[in-house]
Amino acid sequence: MSTPQGSAPRAGPENRVSGASPAPAVDPADRLARLGRSWLWLLGAAMVTLVPGILALVWPDVTLHVLAVLIGVYLLLTGVFRFVTVFGRDSDRMPGLIVAVLCVLGGVLCLRNPLQTIAALSLIVGAVWLVSGIVTLYTAIATKDMPHRGIVMAVAALGIVAGIVVLALPAASARALTRLLGLWLVLLGLAETAVALAWRSALRRAGITGHTTSDRPAV
Repeated sequence: MSTPQGSAPRAGPENRVSGASPAPAVDPADRLARLGRSWLWLLGAAMVTLVPGILALVWPDVTLHVLAVLIGVYLLLTGVFRFVTVFGRDSDRMPGLIVAVLCVLGGVLCLRNPLQTIAALSLIVGAVWLVSGIVTLYTAIATKDMPHRGIVMAVAALGIVAGIVVLALPAASARALTRLLGLWLVLLGLAETAVALAWRSALRRAGITGHTTSDRPAV
């Protein structure tokens, strides 16, 4: 953590005469809120989903060990992005926090035992996608003034379908699982990228920079 250079101002007579006052402390929650409202942050979350999907598709012969590590890192980063995004909303934050914790937990389970079975890895990823999609869909339905609400609902529905497919159609081999997860990751990543670009468009039409608004998409 960086600290300001130089010494702190003294509360002596000189400061009282000049009328100088110490700068107000910045609340960490406010910093997280400004970051979570940025469309670039949303785009970063989309890249966290899209890049592992592309790697899985272009590298179909990846071992189960490497696949588990790849999915684990993806879930951990997704959890971090979702945690920060929660602070960018003024609405109920509990559903978003639940999804963030679930993603982190799933990532830890994948990294803790990367040599686990294909069925276990499918169960973790499918459960995370299913719950995340349901929570996002609920938030989009409940937030009637959300910009580009239809796109967010479509992304949520895609996540629900992805979770159901992965849970209902367990892959018979690491290669099949890699292709299946890679396909869904790419689809979800592209959908989340569309949400990020739509959010940027909404901010520009409103004449703001993305650091002062509170009704950002809940993805």
